Amino acid sequence: MTACSPQVNNGWPIIEWDPADIIRPSSNDTPPDYALLILNQPIHNHVGMIKTLWNNASFRIAADGATNCLHDVAGAHSDPSFDNLDVIIGDLDSISLVARAYYETPPRRTSVIYHRDDYSTDFAKAVEHIRQRFTPPPPSSKPPKDIVAVGSLGGRVDHGLSQLHHLYLYQTDPDYRNGKMYFFSGESLTFMLKAGRKHIIRVRDDCPTGEESDDVFAKWVGILPVKEPSVITTKGLEWDVTDWPTEFGGQMSTSNHIRPETQVVEIETTKDVLFTMSLRQT
Repeated sequence: MTACSPQVNNGWPIIEWDPADIIRPSSNDTPPDYALLILNQPIHNHVGMIKTLWNNASFRIAADGATNCLHDVAGAHSDPSFDNLDVIIGDLDSISLVARAYYETPPRRTSVIYHRDDYSTDFAKAVEHIRQRFTPPPPSSKPPKDIVAVGSLGGRVDHGLSQLHHLYLYQTDPDYRNGKMYFFSGESLTFMLKAGRKHIIRVRDDCPTGEESDDVFAKWVGILPVKEPSVITTKGLEWDVTDWPTEFGGQMSTSNHIRPETQVVEIETTKDVLFTMSLRQT
């Protein structure tokens, strides 16, 4: 999932993505390596998928009140699915006494970290903790740890925009040397495509004739400019574009479709854009 030194194609450095790895049940041969960050949003509608993400993750952290969400859907019902929570972090003003006591009681070994910073959200504190803990110092060749954040774009608009803002804020390096970040919002997976790069996104594996597909993504995708207008070129979508200007207040590629035969979507972008695709509902 993590980019190394990017290849170059016609002047465009190439960044490769294989997001299905984080969603499919993991294989013992090639387990994914990412930190799962749970945000303070209801998760009861997507518990099955979150359990898969949880089991695939190599590190699990809850941002303050998100601990209540985990406890409400599992711990309160004697379900140990989320007992192996590694860290709770934040100013701890939202976590309930019941949820905190649950995770501080053996055999659970959750570390509770009080981190007060009035100018930093709990989302930001959790990301900073992961980065500080797992980013190898130079000249190490070990890849950094990717982050999958679980939140919601439903409910309050300001909360949803804040989560997308953090996705943008913490994905600054054009070659993803701090690791990639994904945002899981129940029905879709969203990530940032950095400017001046050709992004190769695997959306479907080659399925031999006669075998049933294990696709995890549905057909809908969107490519959204975030900070400033961009010019994009796409390949593999039903409505591909070439050198196409996109901006808020202008034209945007929303509700586009992945073609049935497409295995990889290719996107070139002159400025940062959000790429979002819907998950197949099972």
